[in-house]
Order: sequence, then structure tokens, then C-alpha cells
Amino acid sequence: MGRFLDYGNWDFRSVRNSVFVDKSGLINVLNGLIDTEKRYVCISRPRRFGKSVAAKMLYAYYDRSSDSRSLFNDLEISKSPDFETHLNKYPTIYLDWNFFASTKSENVIKDSQKMIIEDLKHAYPFVQEKDNLMFALSEINAQTSDRFIFIIDEWDRLVREVDKSVQDEYVNLLRAMFKSNTANKVFLLVYMTGILPIIKIESQSALNNFVEYSIINPSKTAKYYGFTKQEVASICEKYDMDLELMEHAYDGYIIGSEKSMFNPNSVIMAAENGNYNSYWSKTASYTTIEHYIKNDIDGLRDKIVRMLNGEKVSISVTSFRNDMKNIETCDDVLTLLVHLGYLSYDPVFGRVMIPNTEVADEFKNSIRVCGWGSLSKAIGNSRELLNATIAGDKNYIEKALDSYHDEATSFIEFNDENSLACAIRLAYYSAQAQYEIFREFPSGKGFADMVFVPIKNSPYPALVVELKYDKTAQGAIAQIKAKNYHGKLQNFSKTIILLGINYDKTTKKHEVEIEALNGDFV
Repeated sequence: MGRFLDYGNWDFRSVRNSVFVDKSGLINVLNGLIDTEKRYVCISRPRRFGKSVAAKMLYAYYDRSSDSRSLFNDLEISKSPDFETHLNKYPTIYLDWNFFASTKSENVIKDSQKMIIEDLKHAYPFVQEKDNLMFALSEINAQTSDRFIFIIDEWDRLVREVDKSVQDEYVNLLRAMFKSNTANKVFLLVYMTGILPIIKIESQSALNNFVEYSIINPSKTAKYYGFTKQEVASICEKYDMDLELMEHAYDGYIIGSEKSMFNPNSVIMAAENGNYNSYWSKTASYTTIEHYIKNDIDGLRDKIVRMLNGEKVSISVTSFRNDMKNIETCDDVLTLLVHLGYLSYDPVFGRVMIPNTEVADEFKNSIRVCGWGSLSKAIGNSRELLNATIAGDKNYIEKALDSYHDEATSFIEFNDENSLACAIRLAYYSAQAQYEIFREFPSGKGFADMVFVPIKNSPYPALVVELKYDKTAQGAIAQIKAKNYHGKLQNFSKTIILLGINYDKTTKKHEVEIEALNGDFV
């Protein structure tokens, strides 16, 4: 059994024995590309979005050294008329660049080719070539007419994490293999997957013969990476989990036509562990751009603050060069964060947002190390402010908001009600763990400034917040009641807390009125 060729289907068998969602429809998409001008495919998605699972599935399906029929007979692909045509029919190479990158070899490009060639020699003993992988494959094709399926996982590992000299050598290798005159003779299908799209040289892809399906432009691959709401609902039913809580923690990605996509790894971990914890953690890729965030490149901090408040910000994704080195603008940083999975991109409106509470927590953790002291302190104190609000402690709330104002002026100007709303949302940042938070919430006879709807099983009461600027907090409470802003919340919570906040521009003081309906302060 080889390491890259003829190593069996045990990887996908292990996948089938775990929490499994049928994404085999992807195979039907790729079967339609075999031996066509579109046979060169690059799929880019954030880490832990099912890329490696898909690669293992494809290897098990195409590899001729194994009988994988039992692994696919009950899956969607088995219903395709092309199922039998391509099942276990081709010599298939599986290359995971994580394997070679982990060796820390100074000659990783040359060494990797040598190792794959040595593997090929077990199946094709006549191979004479020792150093050049494409020459070896051409030799095999010339003597046997065999044509290969080539699967490359983590194709961009060497683009993201190595010196430019190695990066250039690597890109040149890929071009030599897949843009050569003999590539179409040797390869029936080349499938590459990674976090980043193919690196750009000037404005063009370094491998412009590849058809690219990214998280920004996924086309017909949209539903195959990440879990749909329907798929998560099925998992919840099987593992006795709550769909609403899954949505709160792991939903929020827009991928092409799929408007509600979940982080699949987090969903699987939650189902296996029986909880809704955060399974997202910083990667080396994210760490490399922290200095851009710390230095507030091109107004980046303001946009991150706005997104922490639940806002969407406009973005242009066209200038990003698909690597970690050539970051010049705020849009470049935000585009990179989309590819890394830290932001969700809405292609219709060209805007980005933080997708869910799991990722929001990661931004909060990052702020602590980026020199944003006032913001970090305000967020850190937000839990005490929320608890004081639930307890009806008006004096504490007023003092806390006054102090918060002094800390927040470095990143928010209190010059209108919208800015005040942004600041208050940050002041109550920790509430997002227990609430769905809405701005301009339609209720009663108008729109409430802010409404906090407790998530399922939350012990916290509902909150209605009305904000005033140079007026009175009592007037804010009166407006909530007069326009019945709280009416829709009676189905969500026994107790509804009304919170009126007025900010006096002259004194820079906050006046608070607070009242509990349908129950007592807790």
C-alpha cells in the first residue's frame, strides 16, 4: 500500500463511521468535468469546512485500487447514471501538503516530488525518472496510456506559510505540471482544495486554466462545503440537539445561493460532545494578519467595531491577491478574513459581517492582544453591566455607562442616537451569549431601538431598550409603553425589562430608567 497512490479507502470509511452528512452530489459535478477543458478545479473554503472530507471521498470513489461500492451505495451519487462509469476506475494520486510542510525540509518541493515518484515505482516499476514528477507521469502515460486523477489537499499551505523563494518554486511546479503541453494527456481531472484561491500574479491567476470555486464565488459547489440548515436539523434530530442553539452558535455564513450555512466541524463537535461550546480557535493564518488589525490599517478598527455591533460593512473583494503577504488595504484584510471563515460575505449587497457567536468570541479574544485597551475593557465589563440590568440596579447602570463613555470615546463618537446605539450594543456585548439582539425591531406601533430576545433555554428575561439624546430616560420608558414595543416579547419571556437611556451631550452623563413588566427583577 502506497502513501500517495493505491493507499486504499480507509480514510473515507472512517468518515462514514463518524457524524456524517451526504455530500456525494459533488462527485456528480466533478464527473461532468472529467476529460474536458474544465478538468482543472480549485476549491477554496475556510478551514474545517469539509474540504479534506471531500478529498477523502473523491479518492475513495475514483481510486482503482479499492472496491468502494459499499461506501457509496446508499449515497446520493449512487442514483446518478454515471455512478458506475467512474467508480474505482482510475489511478488516483492523493497529495496532502500538510504532510510535506510538517517535515520542515529546506528542499520541500524537490523532496516531495522524489517521494511521490518512489511511490509510483511500486505500481510502475519501469519508471526511470527520479526528480521531476511531471516527467515521471508522462513516462507512465507513454508506456501504459494510464491517465490520472490528481487530488491535492491544502494546496495553499506553502503559499500561506513559507518564504517567497519557496512559494515561487512551488507555484512554478504547479504551472509546469498543469499548464504544460502534456497535462491534458496525463490528467483526466485535477482537484485542488485549500483555504485561499489561487495566488494572483498582477491581476491574473497564476494558474488561469483552473476553474475556481471560492467561498466568494462558489457557483454550483456552494452546498457541498459547510452544512445547510436542513442538514443540521437532521443531525439535531439524530443526536438530540437543539436547532435554534446550533443556529445561534454556528450559523450565519452566506455561500453563493446558500443563505444559511453552518460551520460543519463545530456542528459535528457539538453533536458528539452534547454541548454548544466554541470549537473555533485562532490559526497561524489569522495570527499573521493581527498586526494589520493592531495598526488599524485603512480604518479597519472602525469597521470591526461596527461588525461587533451586528452591523454589515461594505467591501470590495477584487483587489485581494489571494496570499498572506500582499495586504495593502482594509478591503484586503476583510477579504482575507472571509476566506479564513471569520467573516461572512453577502455577494448580493457586497457586505461582510461576523456570522455567529462562536466567531464573535474569537474577535473578542483577538482585541485583547491588539492594543485596543478601552474597547477590550468595555467588553470585559459587559457581563457585570448585563447582570446589573437584570437586577434593576439603576445606579450601577448609570455609573457604568458614564465610565464606559470615557473609555469608548476613543473609538465611537457620541454625536447622535445611532452612535449611542452602537455604544450601548458594545456595552452589552456579553449579552449575545444569551440573546438574539435586534436593532430597529418592528413591534407594536413602531420600531424599538434595541430588543434583546432570549435564546432557547436562557434564564434571562427579555429586554426592550429605547435610547434618547438630550431628552429624558422617563420619556423613553413612556414611549416603549405608548407604542407597545414590548408586545411581541410576551411569547419569549415571563418577565420583560424596559430600559430607557438618555445621554446628555453637555454633561456626558447617562440617565437611566428601568422597569420590569409581568414579573419582578431577578
